[in-house]
Amino acid sequence: MKLSIRPDAVLVQAVIAGALSFAHLHDLAQAAGQTGWKAWAYPVSVDLLLVAAWRRLRAHRSRLAWCWFLVALVASLGANIATAGFLDMEHPPALLRLGIAGWPAVAFLGGTLLAHQHTDHTPDPAPAPDSEPVPEPRAAVEVDRTQRSEPLPEISEPEPVPALPKAAPSVPPALVDHARKVATDHRARTGADIDAATLRARLGVPEDLAGAIVAQLT
Repeated sequence: MKLSIRPDAVLVQAVIAGALSFAHLHDLAQAAGQTGWKAWAYPVSVDLLLVAAWRRLRAHRSRLAWCWFLVALVASLGANIATAGFLDMEHPPALLRLGIAGWPAVAFLGGTLLAHQHTDHTPDPAPAPDSEPVPEPRAAVEVDRTQRSEPLPEISEPEPVPALPKAAPSVPPALVDHARKVATDHRARTGADIDAATLRARLGVPEDLAGAIVAQLT
């Protein structure tokens, strides 16, 4: 069985772009003082971090994945621009050397965080089904009254509880003295003892209090 290989324009374009970006990163790392295999390791590190962040974005769009994707993209794009004549490759600035020297630690941190990012969403536990209502125990079987030979006893009504007598209200001594003067004046004018209704009207007190005062005057 023969396999037919058809050239794909998108794939060819991706290979060319990746090779150019790889070469630019290598040249920039070499200009910053990284020689030998170190200069080749830098483009591999940048491209791997870019691919890892992109794959994490496709699986779970988190802020962490977006952050490291932008970091790798800026590193790759910056190398392509820097090697296009905007930077003196013979005498690179100290800031570039600092960035190249610190890139391994940055890439290691980003790769570790992306690899250990938790993306599995544990589904919430299904709510427990409502428990079936427990049937109430049935009452004892009632016997039909028509089948009873003996009549049911009559329930006597409870006797009413007698009401407790009300306690006589306490009368202040000053009020008793004033009531005695009113009673004396009433006897002088009418010749009869004052009753509770008259004393109540003269003093403006409740009926039970007027009766208590009359009881003390007699």
